[in-house]
Amino acid sequence: MNSKWWKQAVIYQIYPKSFQDSNGDGIGDLQGIISRLDYLKKLGADALWLSPVCCSPQDDNGYDISDYQDIDPMFGNLEDMDELIEKAGKQGIRIIMDLVLNHTSDEHPWFKEAKKSKDNPYHDYYVWKDGVAGVVPNGLRACFGGPAWEWVPELGQYYFHQFSVKQPDLNWENPKVRREIQDMILWWMEKGIGGFRLDVIDCVAKDPDRLITADGPKLHTYIQELSRETFQKGDLVTVGEAWSANPESALLYSNPDGRELSMVFQFEHICLDQKKGGEKWDLAPLPFPELKRVLSAWQEALFCKGWNSLFWNNHDLPRIVSRWGNDKEYRVESAKMFAILLHGMQGTPYIYQGEELGMTNVRYHIEDYRDIEILNLYRERTEAGYKKSDVMESIYTKGRDNARTPMQWNQGKEAGFTEGTPWIKVNPNYTKINAEAALADDTSIFYLYQKLIELRKTYDVFADGKYRLLLPEDPDIFAYTRTLEKTVLLVVCNFYSNKVLLPLPKEFDCEKKLLASSYTDEGLPNELRPYEARMYLIG
Repeated sequence: MNSKWWKQAVIYQIYPKSFQDSNGDGIGDLQGIISRLDYLKKLGADALWLSPVCCSPQDDNGYDISDYQDIDPMFGNLEDMDELIEKAGKQGIRIIMDLVLNHTSDEHPWFKEAKKSKDNPYHDYYVWKDGVAGVVPNGLRACFGGPAWEWVPELGQYYFHQFSVKQPDLNWENPKVRREIQDMILWWMEKGIGGFRLDVIDCVAKDPDRLITADGPKLHTYIQELSRETFQKGDLVTVGEAWSANPESALLYSNPDGRELSMVFQFEHICLDQKKGGEKWDLAPLPFPELKRVLSAWQEALFCKGWNSLFWNNHDLPRIVSRWGNDKEYRVESAKMFAILLHGMQGTPYIYQGEELGMTNVRYHIEDYRDIEILNLYRERTEAGYKKSDVMESIYTKGRDNARTPMQWNQGKEAGFTEGTPWIKVNPNYTKINAEAALADDTSIFYLYQKLIELRKTYDVFADGKYRLLLPEDPDIFAYTRTLEKTVLLVVCNFYSNKVLLPLPKEFDCEKKLLASSYTDEGLPNELRPYEARMYLIG
């Protein structure tokens, strides 16, 4: 059916700093990943997306790159990367690099040169504005807090940074910048990289003078040039992080003609549990009917015209089993429900490290957090008069460090992550939630994910079936079908902890093969238990 390998693939995201430490320094590394390839092969992962491993001062955990063509010593070196690419390849696993193309570190050689003078050849690699000290050019704010402009007194100019002050934005208007990026990508492709995840790619065509920080008018022109000069010269998967994406723009990003990218990460569903007009920290209950509408809209809009990425979790998001599930009484059942709900849809599923174990959020003291976003939020909101308990509840619920605690391998010291002191504390529940325990239990969350990955490779309906939402007004049930010719995939999920009746249309009163379930027994045909999910094949 589909010639693109990534349409049948499942991609596993690794946050290298927290995956596996091999040398006892408390920080995960490339040799640690190599040591766990058998585990990833057993799960069935087709590709590994690594959060950034390039040289970085780590102001934003690697998303501030100081050298695109070298590995940060905390993770190893280029020889380790070559070894990972080779050994993963022998296991049938591709490596996906995380590239940050919107900005660099302020310690990148380009920026060091750019600050020397306005006449320096690298000055125009970044976005500058003449000004007066203390008079910020406009009201644009950085995503991590504070103004988006930083004063450089020796130049009498401000530079633009959408994120940390140590992450100056690149000037994509400059063709030399784009050529440097293209050459760097080709260099990685020659090393055998299987694809790229492009950090905040929708921000590269910014126009700060017009207050445009995302979806600038030249965005798709730039991406098409990038794809033409690089990606189209190899058999790659490319996924762009695009917080501003909607179904219409996603059709451009993921057009089957291959002019741009394979797919984008869009976040419409992820932003539903916050107050309208507020920030992600302004908590609100999840509007379940809206979740069904949003996910269905993306399924329908991109069918035969584009391609979806499917995810609940990543390095920037809290753990879904704690966020919208029940991480206590029904941790296993709700984790399995989220897996079945997502993996039955059309698109490429992404599994974030520990998701296959049902890893949960944490509740630390503020001094135990490491994320710059969390620390800035705490300072700004407490100074602004917010109650500390309310600020902490927002951090417990939405903080990025929820996803960055060390991978829980076993119930030994530091969860088997390191023989040293981990860079961030291990979740205390590792003694019960860990890979060793999951592998020893044939009913574990791990083996459900393994089964879902196998099913995607077995039945074409997963990649090609047309989506239809069932029971759109039901307050508890998320149900849908995927249909390919005479084959129907039926997915029914109870999203909550109450027992509910399952009022399916009469057309489903037929023989059905149960492919996967969040419970170990099939249960009653017309009733769903708490967080019960079933995936059936008809025809």
